Amino acid sequence: MNDVAYMDQALALAERGRCTTRPNPAVGALVVAGGRVVGEGWHQRAGEAHAETIALAAAGDAARGATLFVTLEPCSHHGRTPPCADAVIAAGIARVVVASEDPNPEVAGRGIAALRAAGIEVAVGAGADAARELNRGFLTRMTLGRPWVRVKQGASLDGRTALPSGESRWITSEAARADVQKLRAEAGCILTGVGTLLADDPRLDLRLNDSEIPQPVRAVLDTRLRTPANARIFKHGGPVLIYTADAANGGPLRELDAALIEVPLAGGSLDLDAILADLGERGINLVQVEAGPTLTGALMAEDLVDELVVYQSGAVLGADAKPLFAIPAPPTMSERVVYALREVGPIGPDLRAIWRRTGSVEARA
Repeated sequence: MNDVAYMDQALALAERGRCTTRPNPAVGALVVAGGRVVGEGWHQRAGEAHAETIALAAAGDAARGATLFVTLEPCSHHGRTPPCADAVIAAGIARVVVASEDPNPEVAGRGIAALRAAGIEVAVGAGADAARELNRGFLTRMTLGRPWVRVKQGASLDGRTALPSGESRWITSEAARADVQKLRAEAGCILTGVGTLLADDPRLDLRLNDSEIPQPVRAVLDTRLRTPANARIFKHGGPVLIYTADAANGGPLRELDAALIEVPLAGGSLDLDAILADLGERGINLVQVEAGPTLTGALMAEDLVDELVVYQSGAVLGADAKPLFAIPAPPTMSERVVYALREVGPIGPDLRAIWRRTGSVEARA
């Protein structure tokens, strides 16, 4: 087997931790000696052993002179666990194949440099695209200082999200709503606006039968603190963040399990850059926005949407129904925001399309 084939195995291991490692990246590792896998591991939860140390422990003495395949550069600093680069050196590994360098400023090439300084051969790049895709949220947080922003929308055949009255249950099918739970499992935060909270009283929690996956943080953008103290968001799931322009007027909300976070206004609305920066500082790699056209349109207008996931049903709601995004038309076609179709396919009777903002995270940093 060649380097890419072994790295594919390591990436498959890393996938197992996709929903459980936050705020850490998902990482997989293989130790290969004499054309045989003698140890494997993946990072399962923050604070627990990293993939490399698990794989090295499984390999034991067979690691000496072997090749280590790892999907992300071994760390070189003391965090919750000791540096993985030191463990690799101590195990006597002769060669390390790394899919992607770690953009974390505490690592950023230092792990690879330490391995090479110890006389270990290091090759970088096998499986790089898949490794970056797996950890796109972590990469975005380390590169841009904010989470990867995914907007989830349910829409009718004519691109509408609710009737003029605001009624929206249910545009899409039960199968689509079940699929949304899988998306939530990847997210460190579910974000909505107070308008959606008042209209739909959503729970925004994770309802998969898997206790290993932590509940995402729920965040509400509420400029004037209109969030009711009896909202269902306080009764289910994990912590709640409320971003507001005047946290001093929290009233009964202060008695709940909620953090009131004051952020500045920008053009009369809450500063979205400041909110996303705060979420990044809290270790949120991926934020999933489940909101109405005003908030989603504002994020899009400021070029803050990295990914759109649109579930489209066969229902038709008409021209007066609410649009996907409340966003001004661009002055010219050359100034339009463009997304590229990444994936499309059926979900029950509906269609799910995943769109990505053109241009890489690195290029936009």
